[in-house]
Amino acid sequence: MNREVYLDNSATTKPYPEVVEGMVEMLVNHYGNPSSLHMKGIEAENAIKKARESIAKALDVKSGEIFFASGGTEANNMAIRGCALANKKRGNHLVTSTIEHPSVLNTFKFLEQEGYRVSYIGVDRYGRVNLKQLENEISDQTILVSVMHVNNEVGTIQPLQEIRNIIDSKKSKALYHVDAIQSFGKILFTPVQYGIDLLSLSAHKLHGPKGSGALYVRKGVRIHPIVFGGSQEFDMRSGTENVAGIVGFGKAAEITFDNFNHGVSVMDENKKYLEEKIKETMDHVVINGWCDGQNAPHILNVSFLGIKAEVLLHALEAKGIFVSTGSACSSNKPSPSHVLAAMGIEKPCIESAVRFSFSSFNTKEDVDYCVEQLAAIIKQLRKYVRR
Repeated sequence: MNREVYLDNSATTKPYPEVVEGMVEMLVNHYGNPSSLHMKGIEAENAIKKARESIAKALDVKSGEIFFASGGTEANNMAIRGCALANKKRGNHLVTSTIEHPSVLNTFKFLEQEGYRVSYIGVDRYGRVNLKQLENEISDQTILVSVMHVNNEVGTIQPLQEIRNIIDSKKSKALYHVDAIQSFGKILFTPVQYGIDLLSLSAHKLHGPKGSGALYVRKGVRIHPIVFGGSQEFDMRSGTENVAGIVGFGKAAEITFDNFNHGVSVMDENKKYLEEKIKETMDHVVINGWCDGQNAPHILNVSFLGIKAEVLLHALEAKGIFVSTGSACSSNKPSPSHVLAAMGIEKPCIESAVRFSFSSFNTKEDVDYCVEQLAAIIKQLRKYVRR
């Protein structure tokens, strides 16, 4: 049987054992509703409070600025739709980029149907937003600027400080939302550092459970809730809390940030090692999105020219190696990557692009096995293509 090498950590990560243990403990022994006034409810409420404090500590913000959601998609929706609804009397112009996650882009498309005007900022060949275009688009009607910190397909890091500076230079009152789902736990930063008003997070990208996310809302920022009910999460997000998921998120954040330097070092070293070995052993390869010092430590996007990415993905899977062809939220649909297309990447590169994404669980031996199998598969596939 082949060994298993999981290199699709941008899609999801394997939960830490301590996360699973903590969640089971909540489900089995502390299963009360946090809104209940008896002991079981208070136990659950205290567990949520502890998790909220853990995530706030990781971001160096107040715990009262953290609101839990069902995941990164809902956190993005809360930020974008919540801002649009709360500020529609002040303006109806929204700004984002062309390479955002579908949970952002599709939310903006919905708001366009509701009468809002949206500007989609282009990017360069490395996936960096066009700052001049951003500056030109911001007006006194702009109520929100939303960009991702790290792109989920190519790993490009956006210049958050420069974007903040442009908003300020235009004397704009627009709120600043950052989708930090791929950067939280991979890059050290704080919302205050970049003047961020709203920040989206997801648990399952840093070895927490699926179905748990959070939104940071800077104190004093007003957004409308988009889910109504029993006024949980300080009236920001109603619905009985996913206590076990929240506890798992808190524990994952604790472990990740307690071991931050080691974890990031492991990811970065293995990513660079894979890139080096691919360049050494294979021809006709293109690295997408790479830019010196402006790329996340865990994502490597490579085009193997002449080979369909989906074919390569399944050939690697047969050897126990798991990779991706793009965003996990859309890669099961036969459409080209909107990210690579927006970057101006040529069609042959887009069709042959594969994403490798690392966690601290990966080893150099994983990379060696991956390169060995990858080289053999590509040699065979290219021989078949030439026939």
